[in-house]
Amino acid sequence: MERGNSKHSPRVDDNMSQEVAGLVQGPGAGGSRVEESRQPEPAGEDQPEPKTVTAGASRGGNPQGMSMDDVEGRSRLGRFITMTALPGDRATLIANAQENAAPTDIITALEGLPEGTRYQTISEVWAALGHKNETTRW
Repeated sequence: MERGNSKHSPRVDDNMSQEVAGLVQGPGAGGSRVEESRQPEPAGEDQPEPKTVTAGASRGGNPQGMSMDDVEGRSRLGRFITMTALPGDRATLIANAQENAAPTDIITALEGLPEGTRYQTISEVWAALGHKNETTRW
């Protein structure tokens, strides 16, 4: 029986290959987050919410017509409203955001939406809240 590594026993080789299997087979360079020990800890109550963009000047990755703050705000809104709530009206969106433990500022903003209007996308909700969406490029 020929093995690729003669430093370890077959049992140790199998254990070592299982330890890195998530990194080799997982999505992206970050590896798999299947194991509980690999899950990131949530921020504490007194800690700021993590942002998807870094501080400093924008490098031009934001869509035309939107600032990086607009992109970050719309993304944050979308984290608390799932696709099962869309299309939906104000009451549906508020209930869905509450089920997803949305912060009070998002709930308060959703309560300011007009009644009787159905929203198809997060972008429509974002625009109804008085924010900008990207403009078309063609």
